[in-house]
Amino acid sequence: MSESKPVIFGCSGLKLDPEEIAFFAEHRPWGFILFARNVESIAQLRELTAALRETVGRADAPVLIDQEGGRVQRLRPPLAPRYPSGGELGAIHAADEDRGVRAAWLQSRLHAFDLSRCGVSVDCLPVLDLPAPGSSSVIGDRAYGTDPHTIIAMGQASAAGLKAGGLLPVVKHVPGHGRARVDTHLELAVVDASLEALRERDFAPFRAMNGEAMAMTAHVVYEAIDPENPATHSSRVVHDIIRAEIGFDGLLMSDDLSMKALLGGFGERASAVLSAGCDMVLHCNGDMGEMRAVADAISSLSGEAKRRADAVTSAFVPADDAREEALRGEFDALIGASGRGEG
Repeated sequence: MSESKPVIFGCSGLKLDPEEIAFFAEHRPWGFILFARNVESIAQLRELTAALRETVGRADAPVLIDQEGGRVQRLRPPLAPRYPSGGELGAIHAADEDRGVRAAWLQSRLHAFDLSRCGVSVDCLPVLDLPAPGSSSVIGDRAYGTDPHTIIAMGQASAAGLKAGGLLPVVKHVPGHGRARVDTHLELAVVDASLEALRERDFAPFRAMNGEAMAMTAHVVYEAIDPENPATHSSRVVHDIIRAEIGFDGLLMSDDLSMKALLGGFGERASAVLSAGCDMVLHCNGDMGEMRAVADAISSLSGEAKRRADAVTSAFVPADDAREEALRGEFDALIGASGRGEG
């Protein structure tokens, strides 16, 4: 059986069509990612995640989703409760650090209950970005706070809750998206902060969590490091900062290749991701033409990227024996259930 390709693909709808099945079987992406367009019911999601894994012949193929709470939550009522944003959890931490850390752990452990019954194995959480004055609202209340201490404490608790539930986290967006003044879904962000300022604040949460299995890059130009290329396409950022200085040796994936911050054709974008030293290309929108261009531009996983991908597969552990009902009761009592629209 041929090796997987270093790519995570989305799909277009609630179930796979014949073209998607044939395409995934031919190109063997390492993993998949789901969005709201792919979500209708728990049973439908179980069928879809099983079908995705069947196309590549790997029952352990990772299936990712962004389930943060707040604005970024792909499973919504009635499939999952409406969860607080990172900022709302951070407000609890600001009032009582122990309660805040417990709330972050509980919310992630509850995400794991919600997602594991759908066949999802990876949650793209925690957000370790520190918003700065004048920055874009694209991070905004997705962040736990505006100081490294809060981000680190809440990020570590969030990741631990997912792992306790048998899922793996993806820390994002390394080496820090918080200073970006524009939404990188729409245009390229340029950060002009000094390297000293970035080291003191932006890099700190990623250094503290550099032992996690996966991280996602930021489509941001850091002028003090590489004024020509966004981090996703910058070997200087990847090797000198993310790998050497931050010390992250896990699987490094790009943010979504179809975001407008990146330029060039999709094959060119994918090649640049891997040439910069990222291990994995992320392409989310399910557009078949774009996916074909990406798949044709890359070869099979090998070398350090394969080592790191294999390490992710080995990092999954069975969920603990926690009782969902008891944890939901504790969480609701801790944060107050009013206005959350549980279903």
